[in-house]
This record gives sequence, structure tokens and C-alpha cells, in this order.
Amino acid sequence: MEKIRLGIIGLGNMGSGHFYNVLGGKCPSVEVRAVCDINPQKLEKAKEHPEVALFTDSNEMLDSGLVDTVIIAVPHYDHPTIAIEAFKRGINVLTEKPAGVYSRQVREMNEAAERSGVKFGIMFNQRTNPMYKKAREIVQSGQLGELKRMVWIITNWYRTQAYYNSGTWRATWSGEGGGVLLNQAPHNLDLWQWIFGMPKRIRAFCEFGKYHNIDVEDDVTIFGEYENGATATFISTTGDACGTNRLEITGDKGKLVIEHGKLCWWKLAVPEREFCFTATEGFVTPENTYEEFTAPEPEGHPEVLEAFAQSILNGTEMVARGQEGLNSLSISNAAYLSTWTNDWAEIPTDEELFEKYLKVLCEKEKSSKK
Repeated sequence: MEKIRLGIIGLGNMGSGHFYNVLGGKCPSVEVRAVCDINPQKLEKAKEHPEVALFTDSNEMLDSGLVDTVIIAVPHYDHPTIAIEAFKRGINVLTEKPAGVYSRQVREMNEAAERSGVKFGIMFNQRTNPMYKKAREIVQSGQLGELKRMVWIITNWYRTQAYYNSGTWRATWSGEGGGVLLNQAPHNLDLWQWIFGMPKRIRAFCEFGKYHNIDVEDDVTIFGEYENGATATFISTTGDACGTNRLEITGDKGKLVIEHGKLCWWKLAVPEREFCFTATEGFVTPENTYEEFTAPEPEGHPEVLEAFAQSILNGTEMVARGQEGLNSLSISNAAYLSTWTNDWAEIPTDEELFEKYLKVLCEKEKSSKK
């Protein structure tokens, strides 16, 4: 087989992007055989391509025999539900982020994927960015030494009220399952754990509707702790008009900073812990060398899809395994639970307690709109 036969479920902004990426030749190992959306109006754009079958029911598409692979690009709650139906039919799945809304449904999706034996990926397209790939290589290889600290200020997700008013499901507990942590920041949460590792517990402060007329969070500060004593601080919002994107990682052997499209690396001649207790003067620092890396940011979405197709056709590595979506979701779930309980939240979180709080918020939201 030279190409996978793809079905796209959901033709909103992301689904349409994937559709036109394939039609534009950006994914040579993929052909679109079918598209699906519950809103027939969104299928109009595909009618110009008679070779593409149109569906308004995802299960009908899955049962059609036209596709061996699907991309899921629908509201967050439905990602696991549709993925599990595809796995039952032996169909490969590439899901948009986030993996889901709460960890139990994602864990069940992952278990279904393992039982099915088919390919399962997630659209973490930021992993294709050379700066983040280089940072991971440096950290994971031990060249930065014992990790001490990660600080990520990622506040360039500015959104206006018009954005939130553009869809009834946006920025709602019952429709989207959260705000900036579930919509804008999942890529950053994924890169956090992909590069720096998973924290053991979280203390977070989520501000709900701080800058917009919404019920969910639009401003977040998260503090994470690690087994070795390292810490992580993550700050994000959709309310800063002049936002920042700066990732800083400090280790015993140096420091990394990614900002303005470049990676800066300071390498200590002597590990800091060793230098601290062997230096004979009080106001000195270890000698260090400096390296800088720059590379153009790739068009990540088609790269992820093409790599996924190649993993199906030739057994090569995909960009991100679908099962890894649980990691970033576990961080956001812990952040919510920490805020709701005004306390630390362990990872993995208390799933029953998390779902109890989420259910109350969804019911309150629905009753207020009656």
C-alpha cells in the first residue's frame, strides 16, 4: 500500500486545515477518502472533490470500508469516544489535542488502543520544532546535568471576547472542558513533560473568567515539584495583549533558554554543586561557554500526519504516540483539582474527585443558561 486512506472527522478550523494540507500535496503518503461533520454546512467545502465521500455520522464513516485511518478534530469530550469506536473496527487513529477532558476517559482510550493493535497518534505538532527537539536532546542526554528548574512564561495566546463568542461550545465546562489549559496550552504542557519530565505533584492557581466573560480559566500559574527536588513554574493566559513565550531550563551543568526563535545554551566548565563547595572565594561563578541554535519552524501539522502515515506503511516512528496525551492532560487535571481544592494535587490525580467537581461545574453552567 502506497498511501493510507484517510477519513477526517470534524471539518472545523483544524479538520479543514488537515483536509487542505493533504489536497495541497503536503502529505504524499495520504489520500483523503471521506470527511464527516454533524453540521452539513461544513461539508460544503468538500463537495468540490467528488472522490471524497461525505458523512454526518462518524460511525457510518467508520463502517463504510472507505478509510483505514481517521483524524479526530471534534470538541474535546468526543476525542476518546470516537477513537474507541475506530479501534473496535481496527482503524488507525490520529487525534487532535487534547487527548480528552478527564484522565479516566483518556486512560480507557489508551487501553482500547493497546487492545486493538492499530496505530494511535496525537497531533503534538510542536514536537517537530527544532528548538524543542534540541532542548529535549540536551536534557535527556544528561548534558545539562541534574535538573533544577523549569520556568515557562507562555502568555502569547491572546484572545478577544469575539473569539469566545464565536462558538457556543467554546470556553465552557460542558462543551470544551476548560479554557486556556485545554484549548491553547496543551502543546506547551506536552513539551513541558516531554523535555523536563512529569512532576510528582502540582499546586496551581487558575483564574476563571478573569479577563473575559467566560466560566473557564483564562489565566493560570502552575507550580510543579519533582522527586529530585527540581521545580517547574508554568504561567499562561489569553489575556495579555503583548504576550511572552520564554522557556528557561536550569541544570547542574548549565542553562537553556528558548525565546524569539533561538535556543541559547550556557555550559558550565564545572558542575554548579561541585563548584559551590570547592570554590575558595564567595563572589565567583563557574566559567561557562555559550552556544546558540536557530532553525526555521516547520509547518508541523502536515509533518505529523505524514510521519503517522509512514508509521502505518513502513513501521517508522511517529511524532507522538497517542498514549502520551495522558501526560499533559494529567498536568492540567491536577492544576484544576489543585485550584478547586485549594491544595496540592498529586499526579496521577484522584479521578473520582476530579470528575465530581467537573460534573458540578457543568450542571451549574447548564442551569444558568436555562
